[in-house]
Amino acid sequence: MTTTEPRLNTEEQVRTAIGKARRLVVKIGSSSLSSASKGLDDERLEHVVTTLAAAHKAGRDIVLISSGAIAAGLRPLGLSRRPRDLAHQQAAAAVGQGLLMERYTEGFAQHGIRVGQVLLTVDDVTRQSNYRNALRTLGTLLRMGVLPIVNENDTVATHEIRFGDNDRLAALVAQLVRADALVLLSDVDALYTAHPDDPDAERIDFVPDVDELEVDTHRAGRAGVGSGGMTTKVQAAQIAASAGIPVMLDNARDAEHAIAGRGGGTVFAPIDHRRPRRLLWLAFASRSRGSIRIDAGAVKALTRGHASLLAAGVTGVEGDFVAGDPVELVGPDAEVVARGIVNFSSEELPAMFGRNSAELAAELGLEYEREVIHRDMLVLMHHTGM
Repeated sequence: MTTTEPRLNTEEQVRTAIGKARRLVVKIGSSSLSSASKGLDDERLEHVVTTLAAAHKAGRDIVLISSGAIAAGLRPLGLSRRPRDLAHQQAAAAVGQGLLMERYTEGFAQHGIRVGQVLLTVDDVTRQSNYRNALRTLGTLLRMGVLPIVNENDTVATHEIRFGDNDRLAALVAQLVRADALVLLSDVDALYTAHPDDPDAERIDFVPDVDELEVDTHRAGRAGVGSGGMTTKVQAAQIAASAGIPVMLDNARDAEHAIAGRGGGTVFAPIDHRRPRRLLWLAFASRSRGSIRIDAGAVKALTRGHASLLAAGVTGVEGDFVAGDPVELVGPDAEVVARGIVNFSSEELPAMFGRNSAELAAELGLEYEREVIHRDMLVLMHHTGM
C-alpha cells in the first residue's frame, strides 16, 4: 500500500489487498511443520511448498520466514521435546537447519524454483549498517527470481540478543523489503478474544485498528515445539500495520486461501500511510543503547508539539551510549515516551541537564547549541511493551 492508495477501511478491502499483493512475506510456525515426536512432517511441508510455488509462478515475490530448525533437530539428537536451555536449542538448530533447508531446496526444485537461505540475528535488523546489508541481500535475491527462506540464526544468538520467535522477525522483514502483505501461518485458525478453549472466547475476523485491540493472548499453546504464541502474532501485526502492510493470520492448512485473502483467518488493517523506513527501524527494529529521562514539559513538547528534545528538558541518563545511538526517552512516570537517535554521548549529557541552548553554546561551544535529539530522528512509542 503506497501513500497514494486509499485507506483500507473494510475487511473486504483488506482481504482483497492481501490477495492482490505482489510482494508477500509468509511466516510458517514450527508446529505447522513438525512435531516433537516425529520431527519434520513431509506432508505439511509439501503443502506449504506447493502453495507458495504456485504463488511464485503467478508472478508474486515470496519471502518465506520459516521456523522449524530446532524442531527438525530434536529427533536426530534423541530429544523428545524442545529444550529449555539455550545451548541445547542451539545444538538442535545446528542439526535441524540443514535438514530443513534440504527439504525446502528439494521441494521447490520440483517446481523449478531456486531458494536461498538467509539467517539473521537481531543485529542484522537493529544496526543500520547490517540492516542495509540485509536489505540489499534480500532485494538482490528477489530480483534474481530466487525465493528467500529466512530464519533466525539460532546457532549463534544469545538470550540477550535474539528475537526468540519468528513472528516479530517476519514483521520486520516485511517492512524491510516493503512487502505488500504479511501472512502469519500457524496451528490456529484466527485471533480470539481469549484462548480458543475458553467457552467465552469470541472469534475476531477483522481488526480495523490493532492499537485499539483488547484481547487476552497470554495463555500458551500445547504444541511443545514452537516458541511463539498469540501475543507475538499481535505484536507482529502491529509492527506490520505501522509500516502500512495488511496482515492475515490463519491456519497453515489453509495457506492457499490465506495468501489469496479468502476464507477464514483474521485480517488486520494497515495504517493510512507508511512511516519512513528510518522511523520504522527506530521504533521496532532498533535496540536501545540507553535511556534519557525527561521532564513533563519535554513530554508535552514531544507528544503534542512534535518538537525536538532540548537539553533544558533532560533530567537524567542511564546506560552507556555515544552520539548516533538509538535511545529511549522516559517521562517522569517511568513510561517510555519515544525513541530517538541521540546527538550526544551519555558522558556529555550530564553537564547539559536543564540548560538552554544559548547558555550551552556560550560555555561549551557552538556544537552544544544543537538539539539532544532532532524531531526528524525521533518516533513516539504508543505501546511501550514492544
